[in-house]
Amino acid sequence: MATSQICIIAVIILYLAFVLVIGVKFSRTNKTTEDYYLGGRKLGPLVTAMSAEASDMSSWLLLGIPGLAYAGGFADPFWTSLGLAVGTYLNWLFVARKLRRYSQINNSPTIPSFFSNRFGDDRNILSLISAIVIIIFFVPYTASGFSACGKLFNSLFGVDYTVAMIIFALVIIAYTALGGFLAASTSDLVQSIIMTIALGTILFYGASQAGGWGAVFDNARSLAGYFDLNNMHVDGSASPYNLLTKISTLAWGLGYFGMPHILLRFMAIEKEEKLTLSRRIATIWVVIAMFSAIIIGFVARAMTANGTIASLDDPETAIIAISALLSSHGVFTACVAGLILAGILAATMSTADSQLLAAASSASDDICKKFIMKKMDSKTSMLVARGAVIIMSIIALFIAKNPDSSVFQIVSFAWAGFGAAFGPLMLCALFWKRTNKYGALAGMISGGVMIFVWKFLVRPLGGVWNIYELLPGFIVSLFFIVIVSLVTPAPDAKVLDDFDKANEK
Repeated sequence: MATSQICIIAVIILYLAFVLVIGVKFSRTNKTTEDYYLGGRKLGPLVTAMSAEASDMSSWLLLGIPGLAYAGGFADPFWTSLGLAVGTYLNWLFVARKLRRYSQINNSPTIPSFFSNRFGDDRNILSLISAIVIIIFFVPYTASGFSACGKLFNSLFGVDYTVAMIIFALVIIAYTALGGFLAASTSDLVQSIIMTIALGTILFYGASQAGGWGAVFDNARSLAGYFDLNNMHVDGSASPYNLLTKISTLAWGLGYFGMPHILLRFMAIEKEEKLTLSRRIATIWVVIAMFSAIIIGFVARAMTANGTIASLDDPETAIIAISALLSSHGVFTACVAGLILAGILAATMSTADSQLLAAASSASDDICKKFIMKKMDSKTSMLVARGAVIIMSIIALFIAKNPDSSVFQIVSFAWAGFGAAFGPLMLCALFWKRTNKYGALAGMISGGVMIFVWKFLVRPLGGVWNIYELLPGFIVSLFFIVIVSLVTPAPDAKVLDDFDKANEK
């Protein structure tokens, strides 16, 4: 094995050992399931901001967005990133503070329990359905992270895809099952720092190898439709990126209002007053990170044009290819390349750990505890919670066994599912007093079902129907929430009183 490869592997092993230490450390602080799922509501503003965004960005920040830019140019990743940046800011501005306050008033440690408690659902039907939605969409989302790890080591070292995927999955499972929310959030903060270093290093090193920034943008302008917000570069020519497509792509931002792993960070911050600082940190980081990822796609395209790196069969391996080149310059640069590749793992792991916790909490707290084992003590609850993490992971591993699956496409579908099923409901729960449990149930189910209908039955028709499924799903869900709430009985006095308390200045 070459010296550069040994250095890369050594750095990655040190990183994995570090996150395992974090898991062991925080395993001793989890006395109750609320500690395990929300960290006792003790997160500081920096950890809240960066863990939320690191868990949000996932591997598609370092693999998906550069891949989109490399393959098709500026339009698709720009409009996607713009929608996400606006959605990030609005979510922190309007949802974070109210959800933090409301979830404490009605004593809700999970998103499903919040919905049931918010609408006075004593039978916990809302909790059950929302837990099922979380499991349905989060398990494949987690699988995309496992897949990214397998792709990384397979392309770099020729390690069998499945073997590599299982090894990294075991590490994620270990520190998440041990340390719970605090371990995931603390490691996410560290991982966001590593991701930032990775983006910056690849950006400037790649540009230098491409011949400078002038060469990067000259190459982009030379490709038909590539450096254009109104066209895409497809098969060597410009393909129109019309207004309907832009609106559809901007709809990515709607997904934030329904993302359980992000919403949980809002619920877990120590004081709601600190959310203002968290919002500023999170928004600035997201904008810089996504813009950098787009430019990396341009850089990689210029590097293939001048022969510095080979043309990429899989556009999502752009950063991996540049890192491999960086590692060839000596021991030091090989270690830096190892840190960059650890950044890809960090992006993957920071999302996978949060998704596993959200899915596990839904399975153990909102399904098992409320419907199967209703009289669990704290020790049993913790065992069930950790067991749920392991079971969800095993299912995700089976889903991720196909190495040809697209990270971006899997994330896109899961994102749409949460955005449609939970997004409109969360907004109505926080801002519309008249919303009731019947409207909530109708909106959640209709939004989730529409994602499947539009994705697999309507969108394949093409033309005006080729709209990202999140947008029609969000609209349908909102429609059903409003109509069904208005034609069914108003919420009872306790529900209305809690709403008023949550909206006090």
